[in-house]
Amino acid sequence: MSIPTEQRRISVDDAEIHVEITGSGPDLLLGAGLGGRGIFWARQIQQFAKYFRVITHDHRGCGKSTPGKTVSGVSQMADDLIAVMDALHIDTAHMVGHSTGGAIFQHIALEHPGRMHKLVLSCSWAGPDEYFVQLFAMRREILVKCGPAAYFASGTFLAMPSSHLQPQMQDSRAFMEERMAAFPGLEVELSRLDAVVGHDLRNELHKIQHETLCIGARDDQITPPGFTEELGRKIPGATTHLLDEGGHFCPIASAEAYSARLLQFLAP
Repeated sequence: MSIPTEQRRISVDDAEIHVEITGSGPDLLLGAGLGGRGIFWARQIQQFAKYFRVITHDHRGCGKSTPGKTVSGVSQMADDLIAVMDALHIDTAHMVGHSTGGAIFQHIALEHPGRMHKLVLSCSWAGPDEYFVQLFAMRREILVKCGPAAYFASGTFLAMPSSHLQPQMQDSRAFMEERMAAFPGLEVELSRLDAVVGHDLRNELHKIQHETLCIGARDDQITPPGFTEELGRKIPGATTHLLDEGGHFCPIASAEAYSARLLQFLAP
């Protein structure tokens, strides 16, 4: 039997943030990546909710949150989440951030250290290198010149191992329709891409004092394993764990191994 989920909308400045709460116990925030939708964590929520009160949210402008809201940078998305925590009366929580979510939680760890207990940085990065800059320049060009369908298709092929993706694509039209329905609009998506490329905390990460797990996959093409290893080096005492496979979407493609490692780390 599944654990019920409570849905709430929380006012944050000029936007309403869609939040879902599942389970009971210590608070655990799961932060999504560039797509910005809490549904990214569908393979983890019910399992983690056996041990934690799991909170997911849709970033401003994404999913069920107020549409059309651009972002000024990752720090603004971090401020949004602190406001969500305040509204839910959450003083301290474990935080698991995937990709852009990991960038958000780096900001929280540095700017609001008392609000965080354990930290997981999943397929994230400390700052861009030339590979990263060129990759996202290409993704931006595909979006602007070819449109959102090509943008989502190319992003999906980059993020997901073919061994996982190919069996799902028996009906390519249905496969892409769900992704197109989630497109937040050109202006919003471009602002999010700019926020991603602009994130760089390499010179600050040595200040993070939280118990930290840096997890990624060896076959990740968007944030290659060197990014996960760099985070592990720069954060004092951090543990680094690389899955053999799963790509950038290893929480989906290698869900069993991924979730088991997180639960091992997050256990009291």
